[in-house]
Parts: sequence; C-alpha cells; structure tokens
Amino acid sequence: MKKISRRSFLAATAALAAASLTTGCGGASDGKTHLTFQIWDVAQRDGMQAMCDAYTEQHPDVVIEVQVTSWDEYWTKLEAATMAKQAPDIFWMHTNEILKYADNGKLPDCSAIVETEHFSDISLANASGSDGKLYAVPKDKDSVGLVYNKEMFDAAGVSYPDETWTWDTLVEASQKIYDATGYYGYMAYGDDQLGYWNFVYQAGGSILTEDKTRANFTDPATKMAMDFYIGLQKYDWCPTQTYFAETAPGTAFFSEKGAMFLEGDWNILPELQNYPDMVGKWDVAVLPKCPNPMSGDGRATISNGLSYATTKTNKHLDVVMDVLKFFGSAEGQRIQGESGAAIPAYIGMEDSWVSCFDQYPINITCFIDMFDYCVQSVNNAARPEWKTPVSDTLLKIYTGALSLDDGLNQMQQIVDQASAEYYEE
Repeated sequence: MKKISRRSFLAATAALAAASLTTGCGGASDGKTHLTFQIWDVAQRDGMQAMCDAYTEQHPDVVIEVQVTSWDEYWTKLEAATMAKQAPDIFWMHTNEILKYADNGKLPDCSAIVETEHFSDISLANASGSDGKLYAVPKDKDSVGLVYNKEMFDAAGVSYPDETWTWDTLVEASQKIYDATGYYGYMAYGDDQLGYWNFVYQAGGSILTEDKTRANFTDPATKMAMDFYIGLQKYDWCPTQTYFAETAPGTAFFSEKGAMFLEGDWNILPELQNYPDMVGKWDVAVLPKCPNPMSGDGRATISNGLSYATTKTNKHLDVVMDVLKFFGSAEGQRIQGESGAAIPAYIGMEDSWVSCFDQYPINITCFIDMFDYCVQSVNNAARPEWKTPVSDTLLKIYTGALSLDDGLNQMQQIVDQASAEYYEE
C-alpha cells in the first residue's frame, strides 16, 4: 500500500502572514460574527457576494465580506497566513494546492456537510486529500472546448467543427483556412489543461499512472499523442511556442490572427463581454476526437474544479462549516450558476449557468455535453514540484534541443523523482 509522505509547508513568518490576507474579525461590537471570504477572480466577486448575501439573509447574525487577491499573490499569502493561524475564514481551494493543505492536516474533514450523491466522482476528488476524504466543498466544474472563427471558416469554405471532427479534420481545416486567408488555423499552444493533456487522453494515454504515483509519458499512447500535438508546429498555419511566449492564443484569436484555439468554459462569458465587436463572429464546439486511439473511443476533455475551504483552527469553525454547507447546497450552487461565475459542481444545476448566455449566439451547451467523457485534471501531491520542470522540458522538445524520446524520458524522470518524495511503497 502506498504511503503519503508528510511534507511541511515552506517557512513563513507571522509578520508576512498578518500582512498578507485580511482575516476574520470574529465577534464585533455589533454582536455579529464577521467572516472573510478570499477569492482570486474579480469577475466572480459579485456571484460569490450574492451567495453570501443569500446565506446572511437567513442568518442575520453573520456578516461575510468577499475579498479579492490576485492569483499571483494568492497562494504565497494563504500559505503564510495559514502558518500563522490567521487565514481567511473561507477561501477558494484549487486542485493544484489542496493536497498540500489536506495532507498536512490544515483543513477540517468536510464529509459530513457535503451531500455526495449530488456531485460527480471528479468533483469530489477535486475536493479530497490523498486519503480520499473530503477536505473542502465542491464549488464548480469545467471542461475544454474548441473555439473557432466562423468568418474565417466561411472564407475558406470549410464546414464548422462538430462532433464528427477528428484530429485529421482539424489539420485539414487549418490548412484550408491558412491557404484561403493567410491566417493561422488551430493554434496549438504548448499548455497542459488547454493543450496537450486533452490529446493524450483522447489517444488512450495518460500523464500519470492510475494510482498517480508515477508519470506515464513513455506509454505508447501518450507518446503518440505528444508526437501529434508537438508535430503541429511544423505546419505554417500553427504558430511556434516562441510566438505564444509573447502572444497568448486567446489574444491572437480575438485579434483575428488565428481561426481556432482551446478554451475553458470559465473564460467564455468574460470574452463575450470584453470583445463585443466579435460577438456573432465566433462559436464553440466539442473537441475533435482521436481517429485511432489505442484504447477508448477517442473522446476526452480535461475537467477541473475549485472548492470552498477553511482551516481546521478557525475560531468560528461551526459557523463557517454551516456557511460551507450552504455553498454546496442546491440553492447556493444555483445562485453561483445564475451569476455566470462558473458551472456549478452540483449535478442538475448546469442550466443555471447556461441561461446566462441566452442573449448570445453561441453553442455554450457543448461544454455541458462533454461532461459525459471528461477526465479529471492531472494532479498528485508532487505537482507543485514537477509542473514547471516538465513545461520547461516540453519547450526543449519544441525547439529541437531534445528529441521526442529523450524529452519524454526526461519528463518521466522529473515526475517520478518528485513523486517519490511523497509516495512510498
């Protein structure tokens, strides 16, 4: 049986923690319990506040203040604040980080406040520690779709993407669009969740082994997908990774420099709002499937999801746990969905999010359709250590500094060595 090695947090001073995140005020002069709720996405602030307001309307003795900290600062500050026992009362937890907090005993067991029958296995896993227990409340879920420029397709006489598309169709359409318009086709960004991970799982491969203790980059199906995805850069219609270092694929797309890119559902509403002149010019489709998978039916999309958490040492833990229970309830999840913040993790509440797009000519339901074959976002306890080195090695394959075989072998070793510090037989 594998054993999870306990890893302590990085050293952090109480002074930094005190200055990092504003903590709960506790009992105030008005006799109410004042709580702080920390998030990193200003676009979701109103939705989170609406959910808090619904709770406090039912519990007028509680006040909840939603605060926004940028992603770049969020985790450094949260770690320091947690070390000093001055963490916010409630905060968002990401799958990249939850194992560090859960496995080191920083989060309370939330099993008793989550109605697990209303959440998918993936949503529950995203809120769990390495021991399988729930240490947070599922917040949302996502999937990855293919965004495309309808005008460029029309100019090239190419039919819009649909569920019949394969990798081969993607290549053929990209070439025709490039030949007809001079613009990029599919912009194959060397990202993980919004890039090659999807193709690996479509081919029947995986990034980690089933028990998540080792990498699986040398698996034949994984190698086949990586060879295809990295190989797209050889076409004139695909930008290089040097291009992407200066221009994100979304930026290129909404500047009308390219016809297709992969996008997560969480960005669609902001993009419709931020680029009003582009509304009607673009749409979204399910991901193309692998035409020759080594296992499975060739379909997959990476699905991630956030959760709501608190610390085990919170001095208002009973109140906070009741708030978290509400956040995970049908009512709380519906409010989140109707705000457009994100797709609720709660099964059956997806339409509350979909309804936010009624005014737009867009096939938003494709993101919901893909939940039938979504794959949990890749993660294990060592990911904070191996994520960057793996990305750096991937870039060396792109530049030709490493062959595909040598690069994948190095990526395998990076993940295995990092994971060995956490997982012992």
